Amino acid sequence: MPAAPPLYSVVPFIAMLLAIALGPLALPRWWEAHRHKLTVSVALGLPVLGFYLVRQPSVLAATAEDYVSFIVLLAGLYVISGGILLRGDLEATPVTNTAFLALGAALASCIGTTGASLLLIRPLLQTNRERQRVTHTVIFFIFLVSNIGGLLTPLGDPPLFLGYLLGVPFSWTFRLWPPWTMMVGTLLVVYFCWDSVQHARETTGALRRDRQQIEPLHVRGISNVVLLAGVAAAVALLRAPGREVVIVALGAISLWRTPHAIRRANGFTASPMVEVAVLFFGIFLTMIPALELLRLRGHELGVREPWQFFWASGLLSSFLDNAPTYLAFVALGQGLGSTNEVIGMPHRILAAISVGSVVMGANSYIGNAPNFMVKAIAEGAGIRMPSFAGYMVYSAGILIPLFVVLTYLFF
Repeated sequence: MPAAPPLYSVVPFIAMLLAIALGPLALPRWWEAHRHKLTVSVALGLPVLGFYLVRQPSVLAATAEDYVSFIVLLAGLYVISGGILLRGDLEATPVTNTAFLALGAALASCIGTTGASLLLIRPLLQTNRERQRVTHTVIFFIFLVSNIGGLLTPLGDPPLFLGYLLGVPFSWTFRLWPPWTMMVGTLLVVYFCWDSVQHARETTGALRRDRQQIEPLHVRGISNVVLLAGVAAAVALLRAPGREVVIVALGAISLWRTPHAIRRANGFTASPMVEVAVLFFGIFLTMIPALELLRLRGHELGVREPWQFFWASGLLSSFLDNAPTYLAFVALGQGLGSTNEVIGMPHRILAAISVGSVVMGANSYIGNAPNFMVKAIAEGAGIRMPSFAGYMVYSAGILIPLFVVLTYLFF
């Protein structure tokens, strides 16, 4: 067994996570520039790169392969889903809005939380533009579409795809349907009741305009749905590097065949993917010694039960990036030396880590990448969104009790 790296080797990883969490809050304008993020990633990643070039270069090669696979999948989903334009203005009744959220929760596991959020947030806002009470709808959209909905496949959320790269079978996440169903179903019922109250409080003029200004939903770029199915098939059936070649080819076809007007209407730019690529360059490098330490010495931390993994991984994912958090707790689970049912741990522990890392990303604006994106789009449409702390009042009041019930039912 190799010797564990020194404890100080995790300092770059901790600094990287703190930079991601605090940079947008402490230095918002400076942090906006991708070159500044790249500077941080390179500065923190270089010491680890030098350490492992001398100590264990094969680990760097494996990490590079996982990084490329991770970025290629996210970019493929982002490019292809950005070529689908959904437009229309339905009557913004509680039934209509609840149907939007249900559709988004289902799509999130098929095209990713980012793809589903991009596809549906604008038509949902367009449908609700005559109403004055819309903030709660956007908040539940973040809960359901930008986070919890992506629990059922490795395509849904980055942590689950990283698990797939580690050897978790593609179909393994299907076993998470009971907590998915419980959370999605409960939140949809709560939302429907909440929106029914808010709808009844709308002015007569707003409701009249809403009924008069109706435009049937229509979809452009429908061929991209076939390409998304191709991505799903590639992930399920192929291995690297064939999987990545197919995804890149499908993304290129989408860019070639989709009219530019569709992407302009979607507000599609390369900027979000550049940001993800730059930040995860630093994350993948700096997390190497942290993961190795957890695998070799994780049993010393006292986290052993599924409920402990659920809350520990979830609370960290609320404020740090959920992908490295997932990897850290997977390494911790592997370090326990428990029954090897799936990638070195029991099914229940991996389920707890998976659910915690994905669903608790909804606890704050910085818990998952689509959260801030949806907030910005809503504010651009004139909707007054709560502050960072104000949003957490909603998540603490609605989600935390739900997660407590989830703990008793499943973990």
